[in-house]
Order: sequence, then C-alpha cells, then structure tokens
Amino acid sequence: MRVNANTGRCALEKQERLLYVLMLIILVGFAVTGFLAEGFVPALRGVWELQAHPARLVNDFTLAASDGAALVNATLVALIGLVLIRINGVRLSGPTVAAVFTMFGFGLFGKTPLNILPIIVGVFISARMAGKQFREYIIIALFGTALGPLVSLLAVEIGLPTALQIPVAAVGGLAAGIMLPAVAIVMLRLHQGYNLYNIGLTTGFLALFAAAVIFGRGRQLPGGQVWNSDPSLLLRLLIPSVSVTLVVAGLIGGGLDALRSFRRILKLPGRLPSDFMDMDSIAGALINMGVMGLAMWGYVVAVGADLNGPVLGGIFTVIGFAAFGKHPRNVWPVLAGIMLAAVTFGHELSAPGVILAALFGTTLAPLAGEFGVPFGVIAGFLHLLIVLRSGAWHAGIGLYNNGFAGGLTATLLVAVIEWYRANSPSRKPAREGSIGSAGKDTT
Repeated sequence: MRVNANTGRCALEKQERLLYVLMLIILVGFAVTGFLAEGFVPALRGVWELQAHPARLVNDFTLAASDGAALVNATLVALIGLVLIRINGVRLSGPTVAAVFTMFGFGLFGKTPLNILPIIVGVFISARMAGKQFREYIIIALFGTALGPLVSLLAVEIGLPTALQIPVAAVGGLAAGIMLPAVAIVMLRLHQGYNLYNIGLTTGFLALFAAAVIFGRGRQLPGGQVWNSDPSLLLRLLIPSVSVTLVVAGLIGGGLDALRSFRRILKLPGRLPSDFMDMDSIAGALINMGVMGLAMWGYVVAVGADLNGPVLGGIFTVIGFAAFGKHPRNVWPVLAGIMLAAVTFGHELSAPGVILAALFGTTLAPLAGEFGVPFGVIAGFLHLLIVLRSGAWHAGIGLYNNGFAGGLTATLLVAVIEWYRANSPSRKPAREGSIGSAGKDTT
C-alpha cells in the first residue's frame, strides 16, 4: 500500500511539474510576442508608463500604451502570482491556475506589478496577524489584486503632493489587503459558493467604502473609458493560439482518457470549490480550458465585439476558471440569460458593458450546474441589469465588477431557493454539495 501511495504521489508531482512547464511556456510566449511586436526597449518603456497610468475600470492597456507593452505587463503580473505559488509550496491546481490566468487577463487592463504588490503584502500581514501561514491565504492574495486600481488612484489620480503619493498609495493598498481575508470569508457565506468570483464580491464591497472615503467631499475625476476599438491581428489571434495549445497539451498528457475526463467534467455542477484538476484529471481540465477559450472567442467574433485588452482579459479569466468551476454545459444558460436581457432592454451584444458581462458573468455558472438551465438563464438576465450599474457604485476601483454584481445576484437567488426548499411541503433532504449541505468555507 505504501508503495502504491508513493507511486501516486510521484505521478502527481510529475504532472504538476509538467503543468508548471506548460504555464511558463505560455507566459514566456506572451512576453516574447510582446517584445517582438513592439521592440524590446519600446515595450519596456510602455510597461514603465503603465505603472503610472490610471487603472480603474475601464483602462485598456493595449490602447493606453501598446499591444507589446500590455502583453509584457500582463506577463509580469502573472509571473508574480506563479512565483508566489511556487515559493510558498502551494499546489498548482485548479484554483491557482485560475488565479494566474486571471492575473494575466487583468494585466491587460488594470493590474500592474506596482499596484498589486501592496495588496499582496497586506494579505501577508493579515496572515501573520491571524497566526497563519501566508500559503493559507495565497488565493485571497492573488485574486485580491483586483484592488490594484485603489493603489494607482491614490498614487496618480487624486492630485496628492509628490512626496505623499507613494506612501499614501502603499498604506491604502496595505490596509485593503489586511482586510481582505476577513471580508472574503463572510462574503462566501452569502452566496454559498455559487459565485465563482467570490473575491470579486469581496473587493467590490471594500471598494464601495474606499470610493465613499475618497470621494466623500464631492471630488470629481476625469471620466471616460479607454477602449481599443481597433485591435490588431495579434490580439485577435491570441486566444485561438493559447486554446489550441491547451487542448493539444491535454491530449498529449492524457490521450483518449483526457477526452473521457472532459466528458465527466461536463457533469459537475461547478460550485466552489470545484477543482477539476483534482476532482478528475489535469489533462481533462486542460481540454476544458481550451474548449472554453475557443467557445468564448467564437462568441465574441460572432457578435462583432472588439478583441481588445478587457475582452481578452475576460476570455483568459474564463479559461482559468475552466479548471475551477466552468465548463460549456453550465456556462451557456448564463450566457443565454445575459443575451436575453440585452435584447430585451435594447443593448447591443457587442457593446463594451454587455460583452464584458457575457464573459465575466459566467461566474454564475454553478447556479445552472446545480439547479438547472432555467436558473442559469434567470441568473444571467438579472446579472446584466445589475452589472451595468454596479461599476459606478465603487468608481471602478474594484476590477472584478462582474464578480461583485454576480455575488449580489447569486445571493438573491440562493436566498429565494433556500427559503423555498426550507418551506416547501414536499421538502426533501439536501443532496451532497447542495445549499442545504453547505459545509467548509473556501475562498
């Protein structure tokens, strides 16, 4: 038995090493592509300029700087996440893969190496204060970098004296990071794991208070979004290249077993925490990631939306969470609900707010996976109506605005479903993994 256990552990470690290699190949490929597209020195100059650029929603770094600078910036942001995962001895699996892809995606429109570091250090301090190891809060730290725009706002947007810009920004980021773990645990209890972007609800909640303090005296900042409406061929082909790479990697790693694994993943509801790499296989999860990337890219192309920094960020986030809760079967009802709401209220499917909601709104996929297609459609419909308003509530400080709106939507629906189940005359015991059997808190 001990030999078999050791053999299984060695096989798992080998698979994880190969996963690290794959992630590094993808990230290095992004950086090399950025340098080749822009030139080494111009790309680095653009990255440096982005560190002092506003980062609140929506600032498309492919337009604010250039394609090359945005890709290199995003790579640096993602590498910070990958390095932290490695040096803290955390397994590279569904949640950590989702975190790295999400960090890369938002590195195209909001996150920079400089504005995320104070948040991460703040979470580290919080772990020390709680007597815990940083590795226990690593997921909160990585996803919590959604508050990077708060650091940039304090540093470059509100007009502080030069001597105060960096200290105030650093203190603001540290304070936000310190509060993140406590708030994240409470937020999870509200929606019971049916909003995959739990930290989106958390950071949106904190951003509400940050915006209230910063703008409490009626301060006004220049508005308007930075949106690249003419993306290059490089940006338009980025997702297919990565998605095909992931599918091929899954097939090489698992062969026909990977396809069978993919089919099994399609039967999972996706509720947090659903680590597809742990629940089934790494190879099957890689195929799911590639398929989801191609599917969402195809949707964007079909509706004629711009494949720019924010939209690519949305697709990369979907790809990451295809290892941690999303798959075609639980995503399409939510997407259908968002489309239905857009048509009902006269919004173009290719409009910036609508296309971002279509991509990021898939955070509600577990509702469809657990309760069926009608609930997924209802969730998507309500989500679009909320998310088109919620960004203004926190002044774009919380990058995961769809996670914030998704958390509100999921909380409403879960409350109604839970009440109905509790009071239905034909009430049946909650099955394993359903609301009534909710157990351990996971962020």
